[in-house]
Amino acid sequence: MPTLRMAILADMASQFITQAIKGYAIEYGVNFVVFEADYNQIDRQILDPNSELYEFAPDYVLILRGTERLTKQFYKADAKTTFADAQLGYTENLHQTILSSISHCRVITNTFIELNDAVFGNYAAKVPSSLPFQLKKLNLGLMELAQINKNLFLVDIDALVTHHGYRYTFDSKIYVAADMVFSIDFLPVLAKNICDVILSIHGKFKKCIILDLDNTTWGGIIGDDGMEGIQIGDLGTGKIFSELQLWIKQLKQRGIIVAVCSKNTEEIALEPFKNHPEMVLRLEDIAVFMANWENKADNIRAIQSVLNINMDAIVFIDDNPFERELVKKEIPGITVPDMPEDPAEYLLFLKKLNLFETASYTEGDAQRTQQYQEEAKRTIKMQKFANEDEFLASLNMKSVVASFNSFTIPRVSQLSQRSNQFNLRTVRYTEEELNAMVNSDSYFTYSFTLTDTFGDNGLISFAVLKKINDDILFIENWAMSCRVLKRGMEQFIINCIVADALQNGFSKIQGEYIPTAKNMMVKELYQSLHFISNENFWELDITTPYTGKKFYIKRV
Repeated sequence: MPTLRMAILADMASQFITQAIKGYAIEYGVNFVVFEADYNQIDRQILDPNSELYEFAPDYVLILRGTERLTKQFYKADAKTTFADAQLGYTENLHQTILSSISHCRVITNTFIELNDAVFGNYAAKVPSSLPFQLKKLNLGLMELAQINKNLFLVDIDALVTHHGYRYTFDSKIYVAADMVFSIDFLPVLAKNICDVILSIHGKFKKCIILDLDNTTWGGIIGDDGMEGIQIGDLGTGKIFSELQLWIKQLKQRGIIVAVCSKNTEEIALEPFKNHPEMVLRLEDIAVFMANWENKADNIRAIQSVLNINMDAIVFIDDNPFERELVKKEIPGITVPDMPEDPAEYLLFLKKLNLFETASYTEGDAQRTQQYQEEAKRTIKMQKFANEDEFLASLNMKSVVASFNSFTIPRVSQLSQRSNQFNLRTVRYTEEELNAMVNSDSYFTYSFTLTDTFGDNGLISFAVLKKINDDILFIENWAMSCRVLKRGMEQFIINCIVADALQNGFSKIQGEYIPTAKNMMVKELYQSLHFISNENFWELDITTPYTGKKFYIKRV
């Protein structure tokens, strides 16, 4: 399993939290090597440059602070109206101090439970010097602070408590006896969400939701009840399914791919998407639509082949226990939630699972469904051509090749985190790290877009090359979206790099492949591009003429 180094600093008893986090990490296929600081040693560990924290050199620092201790500080404070501002300054100082010594580190802290201490009752919302007012102000400030600092992340404990209830999350007896501010029952919930944040940063997250239709996306059975008889809308049972559809549409707009897999006659299954006036999801929201009477596991494999993503990035939603168990058995890695029997509980249940954690978001994510729909059209068109070369030539492909800039850096950072299959060294970059490269003379940076007759795929690949000396460039990392495989992009990218390297006086390009459980597809990439093996590296001598395989992409 990949190993991540994690430090846990808390102002509360944290040993059981540590155990829960390590357990969830193993379930997710990651080994956490954990340094757990002594009780309530946040300041000493971070502000002392010789502390065990810096000797440990973690990839992630988790700072956990409880509302209970914060409340005591608030009661003792003289300037209560500026208490939240002071706490934000304190958090920012901790964050910057860590980064000044461990530049690659990600810092994770938490929001505070917005307790009402009943000193002012409901009137507290109108009193800036009240505890509830300052807690709300502090949480909002933490969100804004995390927005500004790209390697600062939040675990929203306040939201978790809202979902589960304060009586579930807090045990007064354990708090008094051991200064544990979270109940034993709540620890797995907290640990899972912490792991969700870390693993999403590390590139492990869900990208697609596949929906069954009957009694899942709408109430009733379309083949029996007809379009007029299914339950959707604002009244009665229909409200359940309309609100679920509305939530799924928000996921789609955030960048989650939505697909359909239903045992139905396709023409009948499509009708509500086209013609039902109260249907929230429409055909333009669905990347791949499969409705037939075949085995659902086989249909999901077909959907996955079109999307070209790993099965562990897919969530399958179905009300039928038989179909769920079939898919679980046939497709290892896919996530299949055991849905409640009552559809009224569907939405709350799915929200509690927190299946769609992410570590980044760009406006371009909203275009993902359209891009996959265009890919399906390409697949259909390819079947009409006698050979692949004719098909590729017909696409009129163009690529904008550019160095990283303020517009592309967020997308490049996201691609470095999301790409697992076509990722030569699986290096994850923050925006700050990419900005530093742009301002350094030691790096050449490349971003690549791809457009064709069917549409714009957006930024689909990047490469970071580091100068070893005046003769050698090293490919520090190269990642690409799997949506554009088998179109000649690999050869096009190397040709661009070779041309620029020659122009800048270099004679060799070095590359390295670091294997992971997911990037086996690029194991032989360098060899296919005529690189020669040299111990642990691959080398390409560019002083001799180099062409490689034929491609049909124009550089613009």
